[in-house]
Amino acid sequence: MAKSRIFESFSLKGVTFKNRIAMAPMCQYSAGNDGLVNDWHFIHYAARAIGQAGLIIVEATAVESRGRISNRDLGIWSDAAIEPFNKLIRQVKKHGCKIGIQIAHAGRKATIVDEPIVAPSAIPFNDTLQVPVELSTSEIDSVIHNFASSARRAVAAGVDFIEIHAAHGYLINQFLSPLTNVRKDEFGTDKSLFLKMILEEVVKSIPDQMPVFIRVSAEEYMEGGNHPEDLCRLLEPVKHFIDLVHVSSGGVIENAAVESYPGYQLHFADILRQQLKLPVMAVGMLESPAFAEEALQNNKADFIALGREFLRNPFWPLHAASHLSEDIEWPEQYARAKL
Repeated sequence: MAKSRIFESFSLKGVTFKNRIAMAPMCQYSAGNDGLVNDWHFIHYAARAIGQAGLIIVEATAVESRGRISNRDLGIWSDAAIEPFNKLIRQVKKHGCKIGIQIAHAGRKATIVDEPIVAPSAIPFNDTLQVPVELSTSEIDSVIHNFASSARRAVAAGVDFIEIHAAHGYLINQFLSPLTNVRKDEFGTDKSLFLKMILEEVVKSIPDQMPVFIRVSAEEYMEGGNHPEDLCRLLEPVKHFIDLVHVSSGGVIENAAVESYPGYQLHFADILRQQLKLPVMAVGMLESPAFAEEALQNNKADFIALGREFLRNPFWPLHAASHLSEDIEWPEQYARAKL
């Protein structure tokens, strides 16, 4: 039995994760214009599974082609994506790692040039990107349908869980934020309505025992924007659809001042965990094993997610175990190098 909480298992609905170490979703900008998984993704994600991550969240994967952050993003808007994703997922699961896909829509932050981009309101992100087209009610229904269809494809590909990207100033976050949603209709007066409708349809589209994660920006670092208490108010009516909140911050406004330091988002995770009474995943410069363990021991979070650190070190969990005096199982092929 693990002495450190970071190496304890954790169960959500019908899924048990072997430890509390997550690989955060990070765009690889390595897909073709079709959005399909390729050899880079197979190697990239399998390496982190071999390194003993407990769960991997595949990078932002667009639910429609105009919803890509870039022309080289992954996409799951067609059935052609199912087989390549299935190959990737099977490779990851061979190593005891659970895997989910972050389904996403970039909204006004899309940098694609061959399609018009959309948003809740016609407010551009900056002077270099397109002015987005304000979504009509019927177009909103279509986007919601695309989230549900993408979730069904992810299930067909074999995922263990689904993460919905509602952070970093992308489309769902744009609906949630008063800085980017100035609509006068019901989607403006109830800024959580778009998210609610997506969650309702996604939950209908996946097995009952499959967990649903949501990634949020708990702090927008701008007067008039959302703060952790606002996010709690927005999520409270929909929290029965959510099994875990992945807590990040920023990304809504280009020039918002963010002071980054180890654990700078941990306080936000703690607030959401306490107020919503839901498990949370913390992220943001948590690469010190001792610091990550302390966050879990102090009940600030239930999972620790690593982003850039996993790019630097695919085998972070193996090194963390050594630092924390944990005797975890190494891949058989690497056993002779065990620390």
